[in-house]
Amino acid sequence: MTKVFRVALLAAALAMPILPIQGWAATPADVLVVAQNIDDIVSIDPAEAYEFSSGEYATQTYDRLVQYDAPNPKALVAGLAKEWVADDANKTITFTLRDGVKFSSGNPLRAEDVVYSWKRVVDLNKAPAFILTQLGWTPENYDKMVTVDDGKVKVKYEGDFSSAFVLNVLASRPASIVDAVTVQANEANGDMGNAWLKANSAGTGPFVLKAFRPGELINLKANPDYFNGAPALKGVIIRHVAEAATQQLLLQSGDVDMAKNLTSDQIASLAGNDKLATETYPQAAVHFLSFNQKTAALTPPAVWEAARYLVNYKGMTDTFLKGQMETHQAFWPKGFPGSLDENPYSYDPAKAKQILADAGIKTPIKVTLDVINSTPFTDIAQSLQAGFAEAGITFDIIPGTGSQVITKYRSRTHEAMLLYWAPDFMDPDSNAAAFAYNADNSDDHVQGSAAWRNSWAVPDEMNKETKAALAEADPAKRDAMYIDLQKKVQANSPIVIMFQAATQVARAKNVEGYVNGALSDFVFYRQVKKN
Repeated sequence: MTKVFRVALLAAALAMPILPIQGWAATPADVLVVAQNIDDIVSIDPAEAYEFSSGEYATQTYDRLVQYDAPNPKALVAGLAKEWVADDANKTITFTLRDGVKFSSGNPLRAEDVVYSWKRVVDLNKAPAFILTQLGWTPENYDKMVTVDDGKVKVKYEGDFSSAFVLNVLASRPASIVDAVTVQANEANGDMGNAWLKANSAGTGPFVLKAFRPGELINLKANPDYFNGAPALKGVIIRHVAEAATQQLLLQSGDVDMAKNLTSDQIASLAGNDKLATETYPQAAVHFLSFNQKTAALTPPAVWEAARYLVNYKGMTDTFLKGQMETHQAFWPKGFPGSLDENPYSYDPAKAKQILADAGIKTPIKVTLDVINSTPFTDIAQSLQAGFAEAGITFDIIPGTGSQVITKYRSRTHEAMLLYWAPDFMDPDSNAAAFAYNADNSDDHVQGSAAWRNSWAVPDEMNKETKAALAEADPAKRDAMYIDLQKKVQANSPIVIMFQAATQVARAKNVEGYVNGALSDFVFYRQVKKN
């Protein structure tokens, strides 16, 4: 390990208890040090955060009224609300808040903080705002939709869906509750504290932000007054380390306790190491290749169909993706109700060439492919480049940081894009709304969906079916509708879904209690101990 890196790690922990330099070979006993690629972060304000790493951060520093939590991230439980009453007939839910909860500032949690937090999301209208506004909330009607009644929060919603769906929406990241008093005190030019919250936290969570330096680190200190019990450790330092090889070196040298972006080969190489352990955590994220329909060469359905036979699914999952991804060709992840688990496509360049020829598609076709410049995205991109070249489709790979690639995707300025998608909340509509719904494809109707970002005007029939599935009360019928939607997107769309991810984490054996659920939002450090 270089002296420069050792000094950088030491600087990251200056706010923690001072230790002798030689102690860095064994990280501080009361601080977890993590090596992770976090360059996808665009913002850490929970009203704007919409990336994997920012989702993980928000869970450490904020709570929601209802939430998924350690130790069982599959169960929706009480968060800042101790109880609630749902009235499906009148489309309302009334929440009673916990007593005695305080923000990290020391300010008490109030119903007014809840009202303000969600209003920020609606008014700021950043990337994740649609998750809440789908409840029928607008800047004009919000004050009538979310109100305080005798210290309780009363939520009204519009739309043909049940209260169970609403609870899942309110367990999502943008529904995080912020300290209204502190945030309002740090407003600038009417930004509702957005700039300030990009460098500070104002939540009730188990940790408090000590420092955030984009592309460098997230430094968290424990909140000793957390209502669910103080974290076992005094702090967590997440170091941005883009290179998997460097992560492995830091872990093996004892300079970090955990590495979260190792390749499958690196994970395998750690077998037998008596100081290290590895764990695999199934994830809800699906990885896909998509084609922007503003690019004329990518609009013929024959190109979409041929593309499905130019992905070397098995070749990748048997080699550099082994243990980290499995072939999955539908938008809702395997293992959850309503998933389509059939994978009808395999690598067949001859068939792809015939499809293009039968449709009169002239080759070669030259396309730029945007990709995050880290493992495994660059490896996947190179495999796609080789596979598509067999049918005369040439990919010019354009690497960038996670934030650069995602920002380009949101502005619809790419041609082809290699990216991933995870549900915003654990309901199949979360992904159906992303992949099978886009009723207004205009540039000025900004949406946070994969269909809109690829400029794909989803057929009206599919839009209607997506809305109908959301309103269906019978669970079996609802699941069947989502399976049908997945079959349609799988067969005929400019989005080629390829894999479902699994996260492999390597850690020192003295680290226990780490919880990693199916979403980045379901990562929990508060139970971690170092023995």
